[in-house]
Amino acid sequence: MRTAAQCRLAKATARALAATITKGLCLGLLAAGFATSPAAAADDAAPLSELSRPAPAHEGPAPESAAAPSAIDTQLVAAPGPKRANFEHERASPDARYLADWVVDSGDNKGMPFAIVDKIDARAYVFGADGRLRGAAAALLGLARGDDSTPGIGKRPLSAIPPRERTTPAGRFVASLDHDEHGKTILWVDDKDDIALHAVITTNPKERRPQRLATPTPLDNRISYGCINVPAKFFDNVVRPAFTGTFGIVYVLPDTKPISEVFASYDVWEHARLQSASQAVPARVAVAAAQN
Repeated sequence: MRTAAQCRLAKATARALAATITKGLCLGLLAAGFATSPAAAADDAAPLSELSRPAPAHEGPAPESAAAPSAIDTQLVAAPGPKRANFEHERASPDARYLADWVVDSGDNKGMPFAIVDKIDARAYVFGADGRLRGAAAALLGLARGDDSTPGIGKRPLSAIPPRERTTPAGRFVASLDHDEHGKTILWVDDKDDIALHAVITTNPKERRPQRLATPTPLDNRISYGCINVPAKFFDNVVRPAFTGTFGIVYVLPDTKPISEVFASYDVWEHARLQSASQAVPARVAVAAAQN
């Protein structure tokens, strides 16, 4: 039979052991919270934004209620990262990626397929409504640089359009498939000014349009009266299926104006950071209320 002193010693030992276990559990939960911080995203996977601040570590045994604010803080401050367009493994300029990410993150395409025409890089990209790339190809563009069409140019014959006015206008256009006067399928981009995206025209061999599309540089891709020419196979296999039976959006990037002047766009990462920061204050208020 144990003496009173032995009993007191056993109780003290048990309390110390319980305190050690509690402290270890608290630190373990804290470490787990840090372990779940998201990593940087690839093209087809967007991360959660980082927590605004880590939960403080306790120097001694923490009461049960001390773990609750950390959990509340994590749930309220963590916010979904931006949605991004999926370019697969296709090369694209920073401007094309910037705009495609904004379209997907903001939902500006309204659930419709969309295309981006990069005039500086002379390339066209076609996306499904979900923001996944369906295909990309070189493109021929208006002979003259510029982001606006001359008023009334769509009602004039081609022979009456001087070289300086042969521009491909920049902007956001609601597009749909139709037929031209020769019965060929085209994607009307700006029907007011007769701007369309269609298979490359080969009626004038001297212009060497197919050869221009095949070169690795965009320096010789300015040749049209304003329409966007793409390889025939690309139009038949990518453009036509994407826009069949539905309207879509065509975004033509500017080559003389800033993007911000043409589109009401934003940087998706900066937008996500500001959203996360705006949630940090309500989260801290909720934590303080829980502690009280």
